[in-house]
Amino acid sequence: MPTYRIVVIEHTAGPKSGSIVEKVGAYNPKTKERALDAERVKYWMSVGAQPSDTVHNMLVSLGIIDAKKINVLPKKSPPKKEEAPAAEAPAEKAPEEAPAAEESKEAAPEEAAPAAEEAPASEASAEEPKKEE
Repeated sequence: MPTYRIVVIEHTAGPKSGSIVEKVGAYNPKTKERALDAERVKYWMSVGAQPSDTVHNMLVSLGIIDAKKINVLPKKSPPKKEEAPAAEAPAEKAPEEAPAAEESKEAAPEEAAPAAEEAPASEASAEEPKKEE
């Protein structure tokens, strides 16, 4: 049967290190039984001890401390809709493709022109050595 000890530990030691300062209570999740020494919990908190989020919520529900509960569950991200972005994406890409197509048409003649200029230069350089021989 699972039972959890509620302990005070130094901040430098991990919770599984086994070196506890004081045991202040126990919790049985099957029977929901909680046995806490409220005076010792208040004392340790008065000297700077900070409870974990789960123990904080337990202390709030027992009325030992007066505060709001802390959400200990992981945050869920909203579900992503695959259909909506797919429908929006082509509409957004269409205007982007048109300027890109115009740029490629403009770039293509410019790229062809330098190639045409290079070709005669290479032919001329090939002819020059022949004339010298």
